[in-house]
Amino acid sequence: MKYEHFIEVDRCKGCGLCIDVCPKKVLGISEAVNTKGYFPVYQARPKDCVYCSTCCIMCPDVAISITETEDSGKTAERE
Repeated sequence: MKYEHFIEVDRCKGCGLCIDVCPKKVLGISEAVNTKGYFPVYQARPKDCVYCSTCCIMCPDVAISITETEDSGKTAERE
């Protein structure tokens, strides 16, 4: 199975709790503000993500999710 990590930018307050608990240090604070005036979290190193869901559990705003996706047999390159 393949997984997808998603951050709902406008829901994130940029508290950084998810950054602190990420075992692979995947997340970082964005330099751009969201619609509420916060600097949200983003995946700074997406290739390092192991999809452990610790960030999802820690997020007080439920702004981060990891979902299973269909694996088409092709390896998608991440940007």
